[in-house]
Amino acid sequence: MLHDKDLVSIQEVRSKTEKAWAASRKYRAYTQEQVDAIVERMAAAARAHSERLAEMAAAETGYGNGKDKHAKNLLCADLLPRRMRGLKTVGVLREIPEERVIEIGVPVGVVAAILPTTNPTSTAIYKSLISLKAGNAVVLSPHPNARQCTCETAGILYGAAVEAGAPEDILQCITNPTLEGTNALMRHERTGVILSTGGHGIVKAAYSSGKPAFGVGPGNVPVLIESSADIAGAVAKVVEGKSFDYGTVCSSEQAIVAESGLRDAIVAELKARKAYFCSPAEREALGKLLLTPNWTVNPKCVGQPPDKIASMAGFQVPSGTSILVAEIEGIGKQHPLSAEKLSPVLALYFVADFAAALDACEAILRFGGLGHTCVIYSKDDARIREFGMRMPAFRILVNTPAPQGSTGITTNVFPSMTLGCGAMAGNITSDNIGPLHLINIKRIAYAVRSAEEAFEVPVTGAAGAATADRRTVGAAVERYLAQRGIAVSPAAPAAASPAPTPSCGCSDRAPAPFAAAQVVDRFLAARRTPSPAASAGPDPARIPPPPPVVDFVCESDVRAAIQAAKKIYIGRKTIVTPAARELADRHDILVST
Repeated sequence: MLHDKDLVSIQEVRSKTEKAWAASRKYRAYTQEQVDAIVERMAAAARAHSERLAEMAAAETGYGNGKDKHAKNLLCADLLPRRMRGLKTVGVLREIPEERVIEIGVPVGVVAAILPTTNPTSTAIYKSLISLKAGNAVVLSPHPNARQCTCETAGILYGAAVEAGAPEDILQCITNPTLEGTNALMRHERTGVILSTGGHGIVKAAYSSGKPAFGVGPGNVPVLIESSADIAGAVAKVVEGKSFDYGTVCSSEQAIVAESGLRDAIVAELKARKAYFCSPAEREALGKLLLTPNWTVNPKCVGQPPDKIASMAGFQVPSGTSILVAEIEGIGKQHPLSAEKLSPVLALYFVADFAAALDACEAILRFGGLGHTCVIYSKDDARIREFGMRMPAFRILVNTPAPQGSTGITTNVFPSMTLGCGAMAGNITSDNIGPLHLINIKRIAYAVRSAEEAFEVPVTGAAGAATADRRTVGAAVERYLAQRGIAVSPAAPAAASPAPTPSCGCSDRAPAPFAAAQVVDRFLAARRTPSPAASAGPDPARIPPPPPVVDFVCESDVRAAIQAAKKIYIGRKTIVTPAARELADRHDILVST
């Protein structure tokens, strides 16, 4: 019997991943209707237990508070499933008749879901729902400090899934989580994709596992309060976002940036909402407390109420304080509070003008928040767009609290607890991760053209070169004549008799193109002074016969003409099918007479 903690965890991971994979083989045969029914039942069960699970999470981890964790649970158990309703994820996703392409959703198999300690129950609900919605099995790997509440959440979700008809073992949860066990899960041969939420170390491990992975970067969210904003409303929303679950959401506000002329109004509004302004000495103490010497967040301060953080830093604040505010004079390592803090501590930075505010917000993002989230409060759409274009972040929120806006509570971004930060932050995507990230798409594609028809460059070889030369020279001559105001009548066929054309027009041969030399001949003949013989009338033997006009042109006629490097002559009454005309226009095949 195994007694080593890591070995026990690794063995559990191996066993449960194999079970999940076997279940996924059965689940991939389920219809969209069956999958949706299972997801709806799981979501309903999560909603019924949301408040209890939130209180469990707050009590076990010591991070945040039950009320706000309940709201995060409902984001994932209510808003998320409503957003996913009607979304096709398995079987035929769509057919594109005009392109003759059919797209089919294919599950990835087993999702390895790595969970954080800051949002353990909400993230478990979220990752389970999107995994099963995508037709996959899922193995949840809890943070060791959130094992009980995560496993309780997983049990509720699994029971509901099986009751709704899901295969047994479709959802697994590791009950003995260790770092070694988590690494074994990420590297397991049955793992299809990793969905990792947590600190830099675990995200880096996910990307280093050799498996496809969705990880996220840290957030250091600047908030620009622009001069046209409703100052009272803006400050109220900043305090709402910063105090939400005591700042545990990675997209929580970290610093207000504003022009100096707004200082008095912003300070007054913050104080009216019970924000405590730190003295320079208290600010110094907070900086040393919240950030470790190697510039990571002190885990003892994450998600703690403001009065507890103040006490840990050596000062006291009034009862009911909503957040701690510290005015800073710059951005970077000399100003620790300009970094991400994961607690209800907000930096405040005043600058000369809007241009300087843009510079400051960009600097804050580059100081530990690249690609994540930023916020602007403004009524000036031009400045909002300028802000959005400038900022190196992929969620540009407008007039909303940051945690609620970034996760889709107050905006129409996809409801999510995993917020990608894009290539600039080392992430595979900048999206809010959803079920469509957890499927592959198979395409059935029918032939719609030959290889020769796919390219606009002329076909090489003697025949192709000759055709290209005739067309090039003929076009050059006609352009030369047109530049001199000389109209050129439609080209007549070559002297050789054309092959008979069936009345349907669906022949394999088309009339030969008129040589460039004949264009010149017509021009010169028109310029000659008529001879006495000519005055008696043209010599019928020297007049080229008119081109044969077809009654009907279909796509096969055009293809035959392209292959033979010939034209098709049409008249006012000629019927041309839409497909034939589209193809002929691309190759300049049709000639109107």
